[in-house]
Amino acid sequence: MASISFYANGSLIPTGSGLGFYGDAGFGSSVTVGSYQGSTFVTNSTGTTQGAAGNNIKYHNVGSGLLSVSGTGIGIDAIPYNAASLQVRFDHTSQVQAQNAELRVYDRSNINNVAVGVTTQAAEIVHPWATQAPATTGSGVNDGKWYSIGGSGNVLSLSPSPGPTGVFVGNGTSTYSSTVHDWYIGLSASPDSIGSKAEYGLYVSLEYL
Repeated sequence: MASISFYANGSLIPTGSGLGFYGDAGFGSSVTVGSYQGSTFVTNSTGTTQGAAGNNIKYHNVGSGLLSVSGTGIGIDAIPYNAASLQVRFDHTSQVQAQNAELRVYDRSNINNVAVGVTTQAAEIVHPWATQAPATTGSGVNDGKWYSIGGSGNVLSLSPSPGPTGVFVGNGTSTYSSTVHDWYIGLSASPDSIGSKAEYGLYVSLEYL
């Protein structure tokens, strides 16, 4: 009746897989401690198997991200939905509203715990066009900026009832009913210490009526 699925660069992320964050040189390359990733790939649970390349958004400052290694900062509200790191899709057999949706990162043991050894920035992408123009759109509930998230203490609240491809996200007050609701997320990760980080997972919850 109801399900949540995850997509990267338009393709379904298989069960048991996820997103891995790597350096500028691509899959398997390291991210400097205190810096943010330069590439994103679908990978296995330990980050050792290379899957499809994902869209990469690198934290630039609180209001903008980099879409390429040599690029310039783009305002969060101007990043196209199809350039998001992650698409979260909620499906239902009936038309429903979705509310109180939230995204958190955790240690893959308890959703209330923070991830181990990683600082994560997350932003809701609310630009329902495939180009950067128009430069400003509705800001959803998050005002076009990154948030540092971890465990139950710092979650990313997502806009209600965005509809398919998020076209109804608006200013974050939508009550649109649909069989599909899509959220688009920018994710950027920075290691706090050297070494791979396996105690690192993502969790999404919501209510529907």
